[in-house]
Amino acid sequence: MALRISVSPSASLRGSTSHPSPAVAAWCPQQRLLPADSGRRTAGMMSRDARRGIRVSPVRSSLEMVEPTVGQVTEVNKDTFWPIVKAAEPKIVVLDMYTQWCGPCKIIAPKFKELSEKYLDVVFLKLDCNQDNKALAKELGIKVVPTFKVLKGSKVVKEVTGAKLDDLILAIETTKSS
Repeated sequence: MALRISVSPSASLRGSTSHPSPAVAAWCPQQRLLPADSGRRTAGMMSRDARRGIRVSPVRSSLEMVEPTVGQVTEVNKDTFWPIVKAAEPKIVVLDMYTQWCGPCKIIAPKFKELSEKYLDVVFLKLDCNQDNKALAKELGIKVVPTFKVLKGSKVVKEVTGAKLDDLILAIETTKSS
């Protein structure tokens, strides 16, 4: 027996083993399944729409519709980083990989923001290298913080380790000119 969620007229949610109301079925057609006690096998249940040959279009997630922003620093995480980098092409992307407890990271953060306001043709991102983003930080090969990665065409082309503003500016300028 499957658990169903139904919506009452008072808009409160409650667990139910009955079919959803018509309003819920219209909102979420893929959930209109045959009842488990209808005498048919439940292992191979299909939605009524699938049996009718109706295709339900998938809903695009907000991650697929991410737009890069210029003129400011955008905070990213393991889920938003690659979609933003891909959406930014052909622009250059500069990623600041930092931690909350890092002193040099805190010192260079306002200067990084100033760079984002100066280079309006470059996308500036920052990634907190905490436990949630550990896999992405490892994928990008971070060893120390702060680390700045300059990406072009979704590939890392330059790296600056440490709070070295002059080296970061040089990396941005040489990537822009190449």
